[in-house]
Amino acid sequence: MNWFRKQLAKELWSPYTAGVLLGVVGVLAVWLSDSLLGASGAFENLAGLIGKAVAPQVFNNMYFNFIMPAGITWGVVLLVGIFLGGMVGALLSGTFKLRFNDDAQWKATFGPQAWKRWVIAFFGAIVLEYGAGIAGGCTSGLAISGGMLLAPAAFIFIGAMFASGIVTTLLVYRKNY
Repeated sequence: MNWFRKQLAKELWSPYTAGVLLGVVGVLAVWLSDSLLGASGAFENLAGLIGKAVAPQVFNNMYFNFIMPAGITWGVVLLVGIFLGGMVGALLSGTFKLRFNDDAQWKATFGPQAWKRWVIAFFGAIVLEYGAGIAGGCTSGLAISGGMLLAPAAFIFIGAMFASGIVTTLLVYRKNY
């Protein structure tokens, strides 16, 4: 048990260990909850829940009633678990600290103004979530769960994701990459 605690307390895990554990979590998720891993829909479930409380007429539509139902769903529970698991991992490894988007690479690329970096991150997250909604899932849903099921679309997506990441990095960081 002491070995296991030491492994959890490491700042960086072996990618092989992390991959095996992610596979185990994926199998357990399907076995115990009859649901695949995927988190992007949780934001829409929460948006619908808040929206129905604030403006029920606007959010009383087919999308929030049937397609992405408002409420606490499996995805919301998974999202909370991801947050808490990350928090526990950072606390166990001794790397937990509150930061306010002060990464040196972000400062060098987008400037020293914290508000500007927050606005860029906020709108980037909106674009990401909108794209995930259009696609019907996010990287965890398609790449991890789809790959676990050996779905061809998952492997096409993973290749496209890496290719677009390289292109985006070259565009954003230019010669600094």
